[in-house]
Amino acid sequence: MASADAPAGAGTGPVPHTDPSAEDTLDLPLSEELLGLFGDGTGATATTTAPNAPGPTAPSSVPPPPSAMPAGDVGADPTGPMRTTPNRAASSDLLDRPADWGPVNTPAGVFQLVPVRLERDLALISRWMNDPAVAAFWELAGAETVTADHLRPQLDGDGRSVPCLGVLAGTPMSYWEIYRADLDPLARHYPARPHDTGVHLLIGGVDDRGRGVGTTLLRAVADLVLDNRPLCGRVVAEPDLRNTPSVSAFLSAGFRFFAEVELPDKRAALMVRDRIHRAHL
Repeated sequence: MASADAPAGAGTGPVPHTDPSAEDTLDLPLSEELLGLFGDGTGATATTTAPNAPGPTAPSSVPPPPSAMPAGDVGADPTGPMRTTPNRAASSDLLDRPADWGPVNTPAGVFQLVPVRLERDLALISRWMNDPAVAAFWELAGAETVTADHLRPQLDGDGRSVPCLGVLAGTPMSYWEIYRADLDPLARHYPARPHDTGVHLLIGGVDDRGRGVGTTLLRAVADLVLDNRPLCGRVVAEPDLRNTPSVSAFLSAGFRFFAEVELPDKRAALMVRDRIHRAHL
């Protein structure tokens, strides 16, 4: 799994149902509250979704040592969870504070979403964005300023999209965006419901791809969202239909194919993981 996909464009979208168990419909107007949150769209995430099939690092069942963590104020305590100083977006209640979600055990090792800090993480994320396999979908190749211009609206925004490093067994190896799909331009292209939460993902290193870790981490992140966002009934994603490994990874992680959607820059597979089906996955 090399990358997630390219920008979905800007705009406003349809308003979701208020009953999570209701049937999907496209004919609902936006409320004044959601219109206000949309604003001019500058706070929304600029990319659409998901990875090609990545690969794991060595399995681990205990938190990694501090020396293995990213530089700066992210660290691991051998007797407790990792710590990070959150940015403004990561502390927002719009996504129930991803900075506080903490590490989880997975079959691939201990995993944690660590909110991005530009001064610490820009060089690494920009290097990943310049990998041809990633650039084909994210379209953010170039100087570090290109990646910085993508990150800043999220970091300085109201918290509807939070960029994170995925740290697996002590090593930063993936980039994630956790976002409010119902407040994103994506909402104009599907029957969004309140608190729908979207994920975008790219796997950074070539050595971490093609071994199935993408499926493991997608399942872990979807579980993190559902565990920490009690009002969220669905986790959604929109990989490019051409990105077959990505679509396959989502299906293997318990997402279902919902529909093909025509986005401004691609034709996407809308993938949905439902809270009500979680016990059966």
